[in-house]
Amino acid sequence: MIKLHVAPPHDHSVVIGRSVPFPATNSPVAVIYDPKVAYLAEPLAESAGAESAAVTAGEQAKSFGVFEGILRKMALSGLPRDAELWAVGGGTITDLVGFVAATYLRGIAWRAWPTTTLAMVDAAIGGKTGINLPEGKNLVGAFHPPRGVYAELESLATLPRERFREGLVEAFKHGILSGDAVLLQPWRLSPDSAELEEYLARAAQTKIAVVEKDMRESGERAKLNLGHTLAHALEISSGHRLSHGQAVAFGMLYSALVAVRLGYQDITPHLEELLSWLEPHLPLQASWEDLYSYINRDKKKRGQEIHWVIPVSLGEAKVSTVQDQVLREAFSDWRKAVERYAG
Repeated sequence: MIKLHVAPPHDHSVVIGRSVPFPATNSPVAVIYDPKVAYLAEPLAESAGAESAAVTAGEQAKSFGVFEGILRKMALSGLPRDAELWAVGGGTITDLVGFVAATYLRGIAWRAWPTTTLAMVDAAIGGKTGINLPEGKNLVGAFHPPRGVYAELESLATLPRERFREGLVEAFKHGILSGDAVLLQPWRLSPDSAELEEYLARAAQTKIAVVEKDMRESGERAKLNLGHTLAHALEISSGHRLSHGQAVAFGMLYSALVAVRLGYQDITPHLEELLSWLEPHLPLQASWEDLYSYINRDKKKRGQEIHWVIPVSLGEAKVSTVQDQVLREAFSDWRKAVERYAG
């Protein structure tokens, strides 16, 4: 078991391992969980004498309807200000429950039990919480760090192979940003790998180091959005038939092709190797104009300009605007590169 630490003012632990112990608390607790991981959530609720409610995971969970429903149940039960919310599930559950915690009674504490690779290395770490709008992903939310993160690796054995792999795309992204060669080889891993704990901890520590410097994404943290600007547009335009992990892999390839057009190091071979391992399926034939209508509403927009994360080289990235002609030319390169995945 590996225990990482997020420094003050938002200090808390991130625990990664097998048979992670339940934390002790004197606060009233409510557990919100994905029914697929009831085997973990129900003992947690019992240990804390907590009320619990199941919410089906997926992007549909990150809606105003589900958000309101949870808030009203909490209000009806009289959950007090000193209560804690415990989120058990993947990234959509931790995003949703964290946002509920950020807004109920103007903010209560919460803890996260991420049960997917995606949530363990990314979604549950850093305090970003939120829900979606039809117009775009994560357009409503708050920065509200958890009181603790507990990544139980045994939960990964229940994941379909595709979901296990897709979550490691975010860890791979951390490898591109940090230059950590170990993180660029996720294909060596399986849910029962002896190296899995160390790998996930390295990826989580990379994100923690960035978040500690820039919690509210005013500068350095924006680089963690590598690949996400196009990825979110792909997800929305596909009606979420394209998973987040696959979308980010496609999005990183696009960012790498933009970098090539700008004269920077060509890291596309690394992304092509990643996509070959993922074996993704791209369920759309959207034009640049179709996708740009979503990109133009992206939450990373500043004023009237879209800021892109450009991988200058392995271990170095920058955030900048890019001329429209370069974006279109890179999109043409990208379409040619992903033809084998389109259907």
